[in-house]
Amino acid sequence: MVAPRSDTRSNTRSVALVTLGCARNEVDSEELAGRLAAAGWNLVDDAANADVAVVNTCGFVEQAKKDSIDVLMEAAELKDDGAARTQAVVAVGCMAERYGEQLAESLPEADAVLGFDSYADLSSHLDAILHGEKPKSHVPVDRRTLLPLTPAARSGAAVAVPGHAQEPVVLTDLPDGLAPVSGPRVIRARLDNGRPWAPLKLASGCDRRCTFCAIPAFRGAFLSRRPAEVLTEARWLGERGVKELFLVSENSTSYGKDLGDLRLLETMLPELAAVEGVDRVRVSYLQPAELRPGLIDAIAGTDGVAPYFDLSFQHSSNRVLRRMRRFGSTEDFLTLLRGVRERSPEAGIRSNVIVGFPGETEADLEELAGFLTEARLDVVGVFGYSDEDGTEAATLDSKLSTDEVADRVAYLTGLVEELTAQRAEERIGERVRVLVEGTDEDDPDTVIGRAAHQGPEVDGQVLLPGVKAAPGDWIEAVVTETLGVDLIAAASEPALSGASSSVNSAG
Repeated sequence: MVAPRSDTRSNTRSVALVTLGCARNEVDSEELAGRLAAAGWNLVDDAANADVAVVNTCGFVEQAKKDSIDVLMEAAELKDDGAARTQAVVAVGCMAERYGEQLAESLPEADAVLGFDSYADLSSHLDAILHGEKPKSHVPVDRRTLLPLTPAARSGAAVAVPGHAQEPVVLTDLPDGLAPVSGPRVIRARLDNGRPWAPLKLASGCDRRCTFCAIPAFRGAFLSRRPAEVLTEARWLGERGVKELFLVSENSTSYGKDLGDLRLLETMLPELAAVEGVDRVRVSYLQPAELRPGLIDAIAGTDGVAPYFDLSFQHSSNRVLRRMRRFGSTEDFLTLLRGVRERSPEAGIRSNVIVGFPGETEADLEELAGFLTEARLDVVGVFGYSDEDGTEAATLDSKLSTDEVADRVAYLTGLVEELTAQRAEERIGERVRVLVEGTDEDDPDTVIGRAAHQGPEVDGQVLLPGVKAAPGDWIEAVVTETLGVDLIAAASEPALSGASSSVNSAG
């Protein structure tokens, strides 16, 4: 992630934030950036030019954890580089929260491992580190135990949750670019001002008990942000050139349940779409078992909301789903997809699946393959099962060998690549409204953007040859060719610079 560039020659304390993992982590990094800037820290884009490198780690799956360790080690090497300014490296984020002291012991190169409870006072911790002190490493705890069991009792609980302000903002004279006192209760600084979209956190945590997932233990129980807080932050983002809001959480379909109204997202979407400067709103991470007809209608039928369904299927065999402690079946999911497409035939639909789960048979795998063939999804992420510390699935019997899991991943990945390429071809001739994000590195005469059915970074993109446009412009186009899941389109209207078209549509 790129932070605003500043003058590293000054004597001001400087910090670089390096973000790994998902869009939720990006929001957390921008909160930390806002807090540090408000405390007088200079935000820089290169760890070599910073007094402190803060690495916001990911602790989701094994590869993400390895990537986090690699980045921490690379940052630590800067301390021995005579040309680098770096004096300290600090680990924060999900891996730091999940492993705490264990991570600190295995990675002595890091000067501190801090958990979520340290975020509100991170500036003081960094100051102490630069003065030679060693903050106590985070001691992990199951964060589900920190909030009441009953969702309705969670409002107002004094628990540190990244992206949720538990204390009022009372700071004055904030630096330019930070959320003002009259703005969102969470201090935030944009770390990628050139990007025309931004994640906006709806909620944190999860109340589901999927046997393969450790996220609830280190992210905590489900907690919604209040609509007024979400809307105010959306307005602040709109004022700073954000054209698309990407609503993120661990489970967006649960939004509002702890506030007494499960329909809050349906009622809030039109308000978010009406925010000045914002032209498209996109919802991520929907649980199929919780997706209500009213929410489908709101996503598929609200002007300015992308008809985009990020559905967490994970599998389609009912037998495997039961072992995952999830609900649904092949027929249930196909019925859901038919309902979505009846409302919005061109809707974008993506999902992730896990293969090689303990006890998965060849018949289960073929059922999943059959489901994906019939489902016609735009994007599918295929993950091979591996044990995660502290999860119920790690204790299950009938484990498959590593080689067998890899073979199943290869088989399903090959099928998915073929199926998603076919789905892209079905879109030839479609009219798309593209949000420009940049220029093709290999062809400066081609701009790149995303249509309504394409989520940021994780899905395909649209290439527009022969078009001159800047990030944040909107282009009406017609799909002419495909490259895998990517689309090639011909502009049918000139770029609409930095503003909505006359039709407020996300299509």
